[in-house]
Amino acid sequence: MASADLSKELECPICLSIYTDPVNLPCGHNYCRACIDHVLDTQKAGGYSCPECRRKYKGRPTLQRNIALRNIAERFLSTQHQKEVIGVCCTYCFQSPVAAVKSCLHCEASLCDNHLKIHSKAPEHVFCDPTSSLENRKCSVHRKILEYYCTEDAACICVSCSLAGEHRGHQVEILAHASEKKKKKLRNDLKKLRAETEEAEKGVRSLQNSMKKAQEKADGETKRVTGIFRDIRRRLADLEKKVLSEITGQLNQVTLSYENAIQQLEIKKNKLSRKKHQIEELCNMADPLTVLQKSETSDLGDTEVGNKSKEKNDKLLRDGGDLDVARISHTLHTGLADIISGVKIPKRAGAQAPPRSSTEDKAPDAAQQPWPPSRPVWTLQHVHIQDAGPNTEVPPLTLGMPVYADILLDEDTAGYYIHVSGDGKTASRSDSRQQYPTAPERFLVFPQVLSFRTFSSGRHYCDVDVRNSDNWRIGMCYSSIDRKGGLSMIGSNEKSWVLDRGGEHHYTVKHNRQDIMLYSDMPKHKIRIYLHYEAGQISFHALCSDSFRPIHTFAATFTEPLHIVLCVSQGSVTICRENPEV
Repeated sequence: MASADLSKELECPICLSIYTDPVNLPCGHNYCRACIDHVLDTQKAGGYSCPECRRKYKGRPTLQRNIALRNIAERFLSTQHQKEVIGVCCTYCFQSPVAAVKSCLHCEASLCDNHLKIHSKAPEHVFCDPTSSLENRKCSVHRKILEYYCTEDAACICVSCSLAGEHRGHQVEILAHASEKKKKKLRNDLKKLRAETEEAEKGVRSLQNSMKKAQEKADGETKRVTGIFRDIRRRLADLEKKVLSEITGQLNQVTLSYENAIQQLEIKKNKLSRKKHQIEELCNMADPLTVLQKSETSDLGDTEVGNKSKEKNDKLLRDGGDLDVARISHTLHTGLADIISGVKIPKRAGAQAPPRSSTEDKAPDAAQQPWPPSRPVWTLQHVHIQDAGPNTEVPPLTLGMPVYADILLDEDTAGYYIHVSGDGKTASRSDSRQQYPTAPERFLVFPQVLSFRTFSSGRHYCDVDVRNSDNWRIGMCYSSIDRKGGLSMIGSNEKSWVLDRGGEHHYTVKHNRQDIMLYSDMPKHKIRIYLHYEAGQISFHALCSDSFRPIHTFAATFTEPLHIVLCVSQGSVTICRENPEV
């Protein structure tokens, strides 16, 4: 209590803390130097006064240091610090704080080791561990030591409370026994809490790992998609250059035609001008003899040649001065279809490949290893022409005893920029739109044509002469293939299987927008198509010397009749007639 009162006396009236460098005003009131300086600074404009007694000063008052008060405050703070370090101090050690070893509940005092030895050992003097809250150890009603625990009211009570107080007749226990029971329950609760804490920590770690995996997966997908679109942009840029180059080439050709025609007309105009001047001179001569004797130096020119020149110019004006927009559109559509079908979307790491079809296991595998091995090509098996020896025969499992198919092309399916010969054997790329009648079977976008005949069983083959074209697609497709739109290009859908030549040393096999590039060139003479319908095989072979060598085999499960299909982007290709010698 004395310590509390002293602390109150040592408080600065402004900051309410123990004085720091105390000073006093002429009126006698004490303040911390920093506190009173701040107050006087704020009073400068309105006059100075003491914050407590309100005494006014004409000028800023002089501050006097209170050395005695400063020493008392520092000593008090030092004592308080020692008490805080020591903990509970002995009640009877006045000179300097000494740590207590026991507290007497009867005397409500804490004792150091020396005072404990001389303290009364009477039964009513009950000792406990040092504590500063001795009041909490006694009953607030009877002022007796708390010895029992009332289980009904969950309260600590004294003996009077149990015998004659409000807890009379209640079930009570000794404090030590009740404490042990509570400790046992708390230990069980602590065990559960530890288990729950461990489970929560495990859950946090699991969620953090999952979040990290999700982030890594997102990073991988971002990298994969970025690569896909980078490839698409590169392909689009290449296609743009190709189409613009074709437009420029056509413009140059058209410009050259116009320049030649203009030059011829300029020559003719000069000749006519000279003839006109000569005739005007003759008309202006007065001497009849001179007019009659003067011969003309030239005729007006060959009428037949002039007529042909006029017809040529008229034709140029009629249809020769326009760009071949259809051809440009075809190049654009073909390029876009190739980009759509050729974009390779890499599988992310750990993804499961689609299940293999039952017919895929039937594909020849002795010499036909997938390329490249690390790349998933699910229903495609292929053999590169370089991998086969010069006398390699057609695999017997694939061919059996095939029958040659006599194929004629169906003009009613031909695209508007492909011409079918009268015998139905040759398909040629046309620069001008063919005047075909409207038919629901006709391909509307690409220069493609189907065979009349379809195949729904058995083993068949036919040969195609490709020596007159460097840009073609040859293969087989279902009757239900789309006839319009970008995906109607053969090889760009799931209803067609084709071998594609897109230029010099550029061979690809295509199915359902999956492409396999073939490394080396092949003979540009004859391609043979083999079909084993029941085995689900379409094979392509190239004529080398006097035998056919395998190029590629598709494995699939056929569900519809199949047509031979041709796409010609340049030159012409011809269905060969049967040649038993090859």
